[in-house]
Amino acid sequence: MQIRADDLSVDWFSSSYSNDQGGQCVQGGMMDDGSMAVRDSKDPHGPAFVFPAASWTEFISAVERDQFS
Repeated sequence: MQIRADDLSVDWFSSSYSNDQGGQCVQGGMMDDGSMAVRDSKDPHGPAFVFPAASWTEFISAVERDQFS
């Protein structure tokens, strides 16, 4: 689901892969129901994508299993 980032009440954090050089930065915010909101740090008032908790957990597990190489 896509929603305006301004409409979400989350504490945003930057990806550990982001840097302060103005590169490609992703920010996430855990929602009260366990869903994960994700936005582009260069457009903090733009869209955010919200992933249900189960989908986000499966995505993280797939990354850890290196399924995207």
